[in-house]
Amino acid sequence: MSKPDTSASCEYSISEEKIGEWVISFDGMMNAATSAPLLKTLETDLKDKTLTTITVNLDHVSYFDDFGALVLFELKHMIPGNNGNFSIVDSENRAKEILYQVNFDEHDKCAPAKKKRSVNMLIRLGDSTISEIANIRMLVSFLGSLVLGLLTVVIHPKRLRFDDTITHIEKIGVDALPIVALISFLLGLIIAFMSSIQLSQFGANIYVASLVALAMVSELGPIMTAIVVAGRSGSAIAAEIGTMKISEEIDALYTMGFDATLFLAVPRVIAAVIVLPLLTLFSDLFAIAGGLVVGVFMLDLTVSSYIGQTLETLTLGELAWGLEKSVVFAVLIAWIGCLRGFQARGGAAAVGNAATSAVVSSIFTIILFDSIFAVIRSYW
Repeated sequence: MSKPDTSASCEYSISEEKIGEWVISFDGMMNAATSAPLLKTLETDLKDKTLTTITVNLDHVSYFDDFGALVLFELKHMIPGNNGNFSIVDSENRAKEILYQVNFDEHDKCAPAKKKRSVNMLIRLGDSTISEIANIRMLVSFLGSLVLGLLTVVIHPKRLRFDDTITHIEKIGVDALPIVALISFLLGLIIAFMSSIQLSQFGANIYVASLVALAMVSELGPIMTAIVVAGRSGSAIAAEIGTMKISEEIDALYTMGFDATLFLAVPRVIAAVIVLPLLTLFSDLFAIAGGLVVGVFMLDLTVSSYIGQTLETLTLGELAWGLEKSVVFAVLIAWIGCLRGFQARGGAAAVGNAATSAVVSSIFTIILFDSIFAVIRSYW
């Protein structure tokens, strides 16, 4: 259809067939140039009339676009309460395609917006409380389901999906190694540099190696590795399972008799428990290497003296303590990531919300449990 002449006009006539039943016949072009005048005059002409039925005749309309559809929308909603009858006569089907594109029969875009009710603060507090209780209930329920799944794998190892577990080990561990190594190297370098400023005043440069080793192996190594994995892999786990949830693939698993927790969550938890301690070891090594760079090039220490001091400071207990924490962090990351994925509801936005919630919740619980470990160690 050629572009209409914006200078064209559109006229209409109004007739009442019966009481409250009106016929409006348009003649001309219903486009951007004519819609505003039409709406203004129609509102004036129909203002004081009883409207129960409106029939719009478009047989003499030579051009019709979405602005014409807007005029029909307004006419439709002039019927009080939208309870009357609204019909269109269009023997040439000029408006049919446009009205279909704007969902004219279902769309309520031009309906007056309902005023939002103010919600009492106590009601909002109660809703939030109920929501949190339901969330905790599902959290505990999912934890129990996950424990049962792990026990099933221990009793019946063949029920574990080994191929998927290997794939998740690669995604969570191998693919995360470069970023963990880089962050740990820079963190070790920063710790060594900042501590050297103070220790060099007392001629205790050699103890920079001890500080870096103890800080990274027992505290910063496990927690920084867990935070990186939570941001990288925890969000991916939540997004993957969340996508399956909203696309009803998980419902299909239940329908076919599969245990979705055993099928999806257990391989990811096992993979995380396997790779996170290994990533923590690599994190410790690269952090010590970063401290070594500062010790050799800024503190005039030799490589052998730095490594010797590191080995003298570290004990097997310190190393085991860090690895034990990394195992707990791995369970938390995989557990929360899977939980947020299973909780996803709605459309595509729910996947992003699940991933974001998984990262935030994982980091919070990691720091919380690290604080608990610190308290336990101080009184041990």
